[in-house]
Amino acid sequence: MKKLLILITGFGLLFFQQSIYSRDFTEHLKKEFTLRGNATNTTLCVYNISGFIHIEGVAGNSIVIEMDKTISADDPADLETGKKEFRLDFEQTDDSITAYIAEPFDSRPRRNRNQNNSYNPDYEFNVDFTIKVPSGINLRISTVNEGNIEISNVAGNLHVNNVNESISITNAHGSTYAHTINGDVIVTYVTNPPEQSSYYTINGDIRISYRPDLSADVTFKSMNGNLYTDFPDAESLPVAAVKTQEKRGGNTVYKLNKATTVRFGKGGKTYSFETLNGNVYIKKQS
Repeated sequence: MKKLLILITGFGLLFFQQSIYSRDFTEHLKKEFTLRGNATNTTLCVYNISGFIHIEGVAGNSIVIEMDKTISADDPADLETGKKEFRLDFEQTDDSITAYIAEPFDSRPRRNRNQNNSYNPDYEFNVDFTIKVPSGINLRISTVNEGNIEISNVAGNLHVNNVNESISITNAHGSTYAHTINGDVIVTYVTNPPEQSSYYTINGDIRISYRPDLSADVTFKSMNGNLYTDFPDAESLPVAAVKTQEKRGGNTVYKLNKATTVRFGKGGKTYSFETLNGNVYIKKQS
C-alpha cells in the first residue's frame, strides 16, 4: 500500500512540475514598407507555417504588417532556445515584398528547411499576421496550421494556399488560385476574374459568387459532391476525349477526361473546381 501511495504521489508531483514549467512568450511586431513601384506590378508574399493571415486592401502605397508571435514550450530551457532561435525575416525588391520564417527553418517554397531535414525544435511557434496593403497589389500567401486566410478589397492576382483551415476572399477582381486541404474556399468578386482561375479543397465546400455577366467554361471534379448554380444559362458540355502522347502498338492512346465541363454565358476562360468531400456552389450576384 505504501508503494502504491508513493507511486500516486510521484505522479501527482510530476504533473505539478510539468504544469508550472509550461509557459508562453508573446511579442507584438510591426513592419512597414513603401512600394518602389506601382502596386499592380508588385507582389506581397507571406509564407507562414502556423497562424492566421488577414489582409485588407486600402488606399496608398504602403504595406503595414503587424504580427503577434507566440513561442511555447514545456521546459524553461526550451522556451529560451525558442526565443533566441526563432526568427522572422523580410525582403524587398523593386517588385516584391516577402515575409517569411527564417529560423528554425526557411518557410519559403523550395527551400531546405534545415541542413538536417529531421530537425524538430523542442518548442512551438505561432505567428498571426494582420496586414494592410495597397488595394491594387498582387498576393502570394500561404499558411499550414492554426489559422484561416482572409483577404478583402484586393484587386490584384491572388495565389493563396492553406492546409488545415479555410480561405475567405471578398471583393476580389483578379485571377484567383485558392487551394486548401481541410476547409472551405469562399470567394466573392467585384469583377469576374479576367483569366484562368482555380479553386480546390479536399474536405470542404467551394462557394464562389460571380457577377451576372459571367462568361466562362467551368470544369468540375468531385468524388462525393455536386455542383450547384443559380445561373440560368449554365449548359453542361459533352465529356471530351483528351489526346495523350503515349503510343501503344503504333496507335495514339485517348482517354476520357473525368472532369465535367459547364459553360456559362458564351464560355471562354476556364475556371477549375475540384473537391473530394464537398460541394461546389456557383452563385449569381443580384
